Amino acid sequence: MSSALQTRPRSELASGRFGQTRFMLRRKFFKLFGGAFHIYDEAGNVAFYSKMKAFKLKEDLRVYSGEDMQEELITIQARSILDFGATYDVTDAATGERVGALRRKALSSILRDTWLILDADGQEVGKVEEDSMLLALVRRFLTNLIPQTFTGTLGSDQVFSFKQHFNPFIQKIDLDFSVDTQRRLDRRLGIAAAVLLCAIEGRQSGG
Repeated sequence: MSSALQTRPRSELASGRFGQTRFMLRRKFFKLFGGAFHIYDEAGNVAFYSKMKAFKLKEDLRVYSGEDMQEELITIQARSILDFGATYDVTDAATGERVGALRRKALSSILRDTWLILDADGQEVGKVEEDSMLLALVRRFLTNLIPQTFTGTLGSDQVFSFKQHFNPFIQKIDLDFSVDTQRRLDRRLGIAAAVLLCAIEGRQSGG
């Protein structure tokens, strides 16, 4: 795996895929239908594999433990059909527990991408926002070659960063939860947010 993250031995990582703090997402290009993403841990192993179901009127993404798709971990489903400001429910596939939701702010995202983080009761608890209005406008109206960066916050506290790296052939993204030392953000919701950003924002920018 070629990653912007510095690879560390498996022995130095926290146990369990949801216990780790830093990942690299790689988008699988040249796929005719749907979309697919590999999410690697710092040891260079696949921690998650995500696939969007093709030919769905309502967007439907699944996160698995591996490319064989034998173990489904997270389900991400849009509540409505083809809605620019859609809400996506995030569910634990094993237990059926509703983890939370992510809602795209339609009007704000025309100029600067913004998502709301909702808890399991549907209450707004945080947001995910593109790095700056200036860079967002440059990406939209001048060039989409400037990599996107997003920051996730709960209240006033940053809980993760999502940073693209420029590559004309392969989409690579660093996902870093290390600032969330108190683990305020449910990692399942954080992984779901990263998958949505890859799928929705990446598609918008022509990736």
